[in-house]
Amino acid sequence: MPNTDTINTDVISLRQFVSKLPVFLSGMPGRVKGLYIANRKNDDLPVGLALCLEDACRRNPRGTALIFEERELNYKQLNAWVNRVADSLVQMGVKKGDVIAVFIENRPELLVCIAAISKIGAVSALVNTSQRGAVLEHSIQLVKPSRIIVGEELFGAVEEVKAALPQGNDAQLYLSDCDTLKENTSAPEGWTDLAEKACLGSSRNPSSSKEQRASDPLCYFYTSGTTGLPKAAILTNGRFMKAYGGVGFASIQLKSHDRAYVTLPFYHGTALIVGWGSVLAGAAGLVMARQFSASKFWPEVRRTKVTAFCYVGELCRYLLAQPVSADDKNHNIRMMFGNGLRPNLWREFKTRFNVPKVMEFYGSSEGNVGFLNIFNHDCTVGFTTIPYAIVEYDLDLDDAIRQKDGFLRRVKKGQSGLLLGEISDKSPFDGYTDPEKTEKTILRNVFKAGDAWFNTGDLMRDQGFRHAQFVDRLGDTYRWKGENVSTTEVENCISTFPAILDAVVYGVEIPNTNGRAGMANIRLPDGASFDSIAFYEYLNKQLPAFSIPVFLRISQKMETTGTFKYKKTDLKKSGFDLGKVSDPIWVCLPGEKNYQLLDKNIQKRIEQGAFRY
Repeated sequence: MPNTDTINTDVISLRQFVSKLPVFLSGMPGRVKGLYIANRKNDDLPVGLALCLEDACRRNPRGTALIFEERELNYKQLNAWVNRVADSLVQMGVKKGDVIAVFIENRPELLVCIAAISKIGAVSALVNTSQRGAVLEHSIQLVKPSRIIVGEELFGAVEEVKAALPQGNDAQLYLSDCDTLKENTSAPEGWTDLAEKACLGSSRNPSSSKEQRASDPLCYFYTSGTTGLPKAAILTNGRFMKAYGGVGFASIQLKSHDRAYVTLPFYHGTALIVGWGSVLAGAAGLVMARQFSASKFWPEVRRTKVTAFCYVGELCRYLLAQPVSADDKNHNIRMMFGNGLRPNLWREFKTRFNVPKVMEFYGSSEGNVGFLNIFNHDCTVGFTTIPYAIVEYDLDLDDAIRQKDGFLRRVKKGQSGLLLGEISDKSPFDGYTDPEKTEKTILRNVFKAGDAWFNTGDLMRDQGFRHAQFVDRLGDTYRWKGENVSTTEVENCISTFPAILDAVVYGVEIPNTNGRAGMANIRLPDGASFDSIAFYEYLNKQLPAFSIPVFLRISQKMETTGTFKYKKTDLKKSGFDLGKVSDPIWVCLPGEKNYQLLDKNIQKRIEQGAFRY
């Protein structure tokens, strides 16, 4: 069972619920409009990111649209830039339905490319910028793109996987790492300079913007799953509109004078769909960071006059870990919106930084169920109108519990269980590019014969009044450093290192951190020594930093089930506790590039928070 010591066990009462209604009802005009946008079912209506950007431009042409470092663009300038890029792509032969892989770090050019591709009706495959080697090669080949757009900052990574890149005229597009609107640019031999091509494009809104429909795919997000390598989850224009209307218009309700700070990577749905979608809904300003920096966060908030910011729980923990400052409350933030803020940090964060409203939400790139804290309760992912169920789950068997009649049972209020989202016309499940992987995430015959539900893989607490609280991630994926880590992917990588016979990877809790740190149980040949330096160097070349296990346990044998599946429950319970484990354990401490043997003193210091993970 997950550690519930830090889980707030409050159940929302009728009095609490009713007390929030006046504030909620005060925003009803915007909420009604937003919910109308989110729930339009007519597939003949034009929808999508392209039209949302054009509408924001119409409503607030001279207003701030985007701030990045020292660069600032209003909506008229941003939309015109997007149109020029879209026109240049059309001139190269891009058409509706084409897939274009986009591999650019956070900067204006990334959003411009995504929006330009959407105006054509093509599909952006948003490759995780930390991917390298075989994982990057897999992600590109998985979606069979006709073209790829690569930023200069990531060119070295794609050079290592040349064979996986799309071929043909203008198939390999390049963007210099500079202000491509103002500075001279160039491209390596064999690559097309997209910025140069865009200079010749038309600034007018293309007619194709109005040709996109709810069922058309907008982009692919890459998600880690239990099968090892990343899966490409489909996000349709319709699902984007649900976030734009239901979250942006109806709930977060930014105004044109607001500025929202987003430091998260835009290849994630939290930044792109919730963050930018909510900004566009309000025709507000987006303040974009190349990457998150705890020390620069509040100075940048003050410099750019930010009034809201988009978060994940890890970000909040890093901010709390910074030294207390007299300037902690010196800002204009009135709201924060995001996901993963742990209950044990919630009230401390609000109090220390004087943030009055926390709009926590729950959802996934591919999922069909979402929650949003529209009533501003503490320690909850909020409320939903979407059909869902939290059902009884056996953690030891790692499976939902079916009763004698063959069906599942909902948990009682205050209890935890597996969250499911009903698959219906109202809440469809668009799935992945691989139909087999789509089917594996569907539970059938849940409450009655023939029904179908999306398996979120998440353990949630029923708080009452259609509210829930996130408890833990189930299965073979765990979350660390704000990223989902596939245990199978890491196991496959470790197993290719010489002299390793078996590897089992799982997540373990480190006190006062978000998510779970990676731990690998490794078996070596009899008599073999463990070269910790070579092993770390190998992992560092093969895996993103967040996927490299923090702990290693060297075992002489592996426990398996009758079907030869590794038993992970006991491994997770033992974790890195030397009082429960007789095997040697190695640890990579923060800032180190090597593993060292764990002793009781280091274990104690880790548990006391002496190291900042």
